Amino acid sequence: MTQSTTARPRCGRPPRVPRDDPDTRAALIRSGVEVLTEHGFTASGIDGILKRVGVPKGSFYYYFASKEAFGQAVMDHYAAYFAAKLDRHLLDGSRSPLARLEAFVADARDGMARHDFRRGCLVGNLGQEVAGLPARYRASLLAILDDWQQRVASCLGEAQASGELAADADCQRLAEAFWIGWEGAVMRARLEGGPEPLETFLTTYLEGLPR
Repeated sequence: MTQSTTARPRCGRPPRVPRDDPDTRAALIRSGVEVLTEHGFTASGIDGILKRVGVPKGSFYYYFASKEAFGQAVMDHYAAYFAAKLDRHLLDGSRSPLARLEAFVADARDGMARHDFRRGCLVGNLGQEVAGLPARYRASLLAILDDWQQRVASCLGEAQASGELAADADCQRLAEAFWIGWEGAVMRARLEGGPEPLETFLTTYLEGLPR
């Protein structure tokens, strides 16, 4: 009887080049969101992100060409996640338009509270360190903010049509003011470690709307 020459699987180390695993890539991006919303881009090292997921450094560069490319992927993921959150509240026909804004703020406040106000808005965090970020990030951040602004402007337009806002209200300008104020309120809530700045912002914003 001749010995079989069929190759048997070798035990030991896994292949040097990892398989294209979308779950691993997604886990890295989720870990990046967690770290960047708490520490920002500049202070966040790749090693800490990898440790959370249990992925070796060599595998990281299989999925992302650089930390810059990884940061862009994290931003894209966060933008899509947050847009879905906004739509869930701002398109809720069971509430009046301005009540939808209140529901969004309450949801965001509760989300920050779950993490003891250590995490903020990824876009706001990156905006504060934009001078030290890759040049193309500025355009990406502005595009994300503009997308969010358009969603709020549409909601305010519905408020205008229903009589909650004055007929001559500038919904675009009011939506822009919402996000300028919101990002500042989130930063202050992190600083204070509590929800009061978010609540103060919302109350003041709603009181200042033209009726």
